[in-house]
Amino acid sequence: MNTYTPKSAGSPGPTEETLDIRDLGFWIYLMTDAIIFSLLFATYVVMFQNTATGPVPSDVFDLEHVFAETMFLLLSSVTFGFASLASIREQKGHAICWLLVTIVFGLGFIYLEVAEFIGMIQSGAGPQTSGFLSAFFTLVGTHGAHVSLGMVGITVMIFQILIKGLTSPVKSRLHRLGMFWHFLDIVWIGIFSIVYMPGWLI
Repeated sequence: MNTYTPKSAGSPGPTEETLDIRDLGFWIYLMTDAIIFSLLFATYVVMFQNTATGPVPSDVFDLEHVFAETMFLLLSSVTFGFASLASIREQKGHAICWLLVTIVFGLGFIYLEVAEFIGMIQSGAGPQTSGFLSAFFTLVGTHGAHVSLGMVGITVMIFQILIKGLTSPVKSRLHRLGMFWHFLDIVWIGIFSIVYMPGWLI
């Protein structure tokens, strides 16, 4: 008769097939996130000209400020890529350093975005002012919340690398976190192209 043998502490971790299934599950999650952002983009496009008696986009958008935000986020994506390469080369210290640099760039992005929001609200261009501003704050704020959650994930990942090392499961988690971070870059490029550029030109 077969008996159950508990899994020992030294048992191997997840198989490659299991890790592939987790990657697939994460891709499905990203697709649902993409649908959410697509709906927010569609809402913004519909509400773009509904400024009521409030300011129009060119009154509240500072393209130089937004360009600085864009550079911070794009550079963070590059440094995350360096962290991923370091993990492939089993360079634990380098991977952690590049992840720390990524957090610094992410914090710079969030700081500029919060400063932009505060400045707009203080000037009377808050989300309650018009449909255009409600859609703007919802779309850009949702992206900012995702970036903040991504930085929490990067912090957790740093501790996992420190404690567990660059094991196969840790590398798999880092890969999925990288997909999420680069996805946020793509969404931001959409925000820059669809929200800020047309708004600044009109």
